[in-house]
Amino acid sequence: PIDDTNSTAKIGNGNIFFTLYKKEPAMWDSLTLANADKEKLQYLRENAVLKAHEKAKEETEAKKITKQEHKKYALEATMKLEEEERKRIEDLKEKERQKVAKELELWKNQQKDGDKYKSIQKKGKLHQETEPLKERKSEKMNKTRIPNEGTSKARLKSTKGPVHGSSSIFSENLKEEQLPGPRAAATIKVNFTPRVFPTALRESRVAEEEEWLHKQAEARRIINSDLSELEDLKEEEKNPDWLKDKGNKMFAMGDYLGAVNAYNLAVRLNNKLPLLYLNRAACHLKLRNLHKAIEDSSKALELLTPPVPDNENARVKAHVRRGTAFCQLELYTEGLQDYEAALKIDPRNKNIEKDAEKIRHLIQGTMQSS
Repeated sequence: PIDDTNSTAKIGNGNIFFTLYKKEPAMWDSLTLANADKEKLQYLRENAVLKAHEKAKEETEAKKITKQEHKKYALEATMKLEEEERKRIEDLKEKERQKVAKELELWKNQQKDGDKYKSIQKKGKLHQETEPLKERKSEKMNKTRIPNEGTSKARLKSTKGPVHGSSSIFSENLKEEQLPGPRAAATIKVNFTPRVFPTALRESRVAEEEEWLHKQAEARRIINSDLSELEDLKEEEKNPDWLKDKGNKMFAMGDYLGAVNAYNLAVRLNNKLPLLYLNRAACHLKLRNLHKAIEDSSKALELLTPPVPDNENARVKAHVRRGTAFCQLELYTEGLQDYEAALKIDPRNKNIEKDAEKIRHLIQGTMQSS
């Protein structure tokens, strides 16, 4: 028997050159079957052709299954990446809330300690000021109460006048020198100047950040309100932000086509907002509109300029979604380029790094098989 897998046939210059491999090592007495009539040869030929067709069909089916597995893996990788990104953002928000709560509690405790210390200081100072006055008052009172021997009643009467006068003057001076009581404790509200970008000012590229903020402000002022579709809409439904939130809710509920329609109208109202294209690209990935997902991701990256910390997450998502669409189209080289671009922006993202490594293995496997 002949090993059909390894055997080959080449046609050239009017000749056919066969290279045949035996399944078992043995000598062939002849290259033709002995005592074989035409019917038998015809049967063997037809049987060989049938087997060849069945083998080709099995290979096609195996390739189809492999292709479906690759598509399934790419979709699962995208969903896993988005889930990890959402979880990371929620963890960051929770950490920030806990940090702010701790700082606020520490500030309140410091305020209470400061108020207690000030109150103790005021009481000590008031006690130090009133103590000498009390001592002088007691000395004067003692002097006026001891009469000299041989004095007359008139002298005693005359001495009573100044005593009362001195006592009155002393009480008035005491009233004037007394300090007011400590003020009640209160909470002082401190307002800090808000900063849009998370990085410190010394590390920021102020000019690029200002350009980004200016572009976003200008984009939000551009509203195309002359569309015929807007005649039957409410005033709030003509707002691109409202339409974006509506699309996000539809996406979360699995209504990807409805979300695309909401984003489409928002884009027609304002075609300068990058998040509209970025979110619509995610919908196209779910709907298997891969070429449209690539177009929307590219448009989002075009609008996400200049690159600043405020738009890092959006740029990472745009590269990953475009790379995923490329991979599902079996354009693994282009997809790897987008994943590597995302890693340059967020080099600590382990999930993107793992997916990029898997794409490299797919590329190597494709090259070896070809």
